[in-house]
Amino acid sequence: MSIPARVTINEVGPRDGLQNEDGFVETGKKVEFIERLAGTGLRRIEAVSFVHPKAIPQMRDASAVMAALPRPEGATYLALVPNEVGARNAIAANTHEIGTVVSASESHNRSNVQRSVAESLNGIAGVAQLAAAAGTPWQGYISTAFGCPYEGDVPSAKVVEIARALVALGATAISLGDTIGAANPRQVSTLIRILRTAIPDTPLRLHFHDTRGTALANVLAALEEGIDSFDGSVGGLGGCPYAPGAAGNVATEDLVYMLHEMGVETGIDLQALVGVARWAEQLVGRPLPGRVKQAGDSLFRGAA
Repeated sequence: MSIPARVTINEVGPRDGLQNEDGFVETGKKVEFIERLAGTGLRRIEAVSFVHPKAIPQMRDASAVMAALPRPEGATYLALVPNEVGARNAIAANTHEIGTVVSASESHNRSNVQRSVAESLNGIAGVAQLAAAAGTPWQGYISTAFGCPYEGDVPSAKVVEIARALVALGATAISLGDTIGAANPRQVSTLIRILRTAIPDTPLRLHFHDTRGTALANVLAALEEGIDSFDGSVGGLGGCPYAPGAAGNVATEDLVYMLHEMGVETGIDLQALVGVARWAEQLVGRPLPGRVKQAGDSLFRGAA
């Protein structure tokens, strides 16, 4: 089995996780959360989303969070933006990198952003122009790439069509989202191979939700295809407000544990990360589903 020797983890808990919590986490606690994550060795953290506060009130302090964050060398803070207004705000906040999202299914896209897929791509063209003018890299997220809560199966041809459109607009990477946690390892391998043929020069990132307990199996399938960049959410925080029943992302500490046990480097201190996962439970006031933090300190056997 040939897999990457090193993997980059993109931590999405502060954005994808907290935006799905019922309560509002105040700005100082958000900043502390991100600082704690950075202290574990995580270098790519999706910190906020710049969206209208009526749509996602949990992210209404995005600019304040970005202004308060220290900028340690090597850290990359990302923000999700839905449109040109969000992109302008993210750029004004000196966000290192932005992401913009379009769903592979029409129904989910309309539920998520009240636009057709074609309308979203037209809007992303404006985001791309703003990012290019500011010298800010951006990645394209394709949600529901492996299945839709409203339409069921999503044709791979539709994912390819959207990926090509995003690359043509200037996306520096494509992130495939298993929004409802419906993917299986064979499906993951097949879609990666198809996209490698369609957009061979564009890095792929994978974003797995663990709704059906298959996230780590899907990560392994992607590793075997050479993918070296994955999203994780500490503790398993998250979900999707427009995908009924969707669980959180694969827990970052579970992902890191598996990778370290396989001899794959991440640059992350696992024990420190488990500490942040336990702290995050206190932050949101409920148990989180990540498994490694439940195993106790006996799990640390000197993994790198």
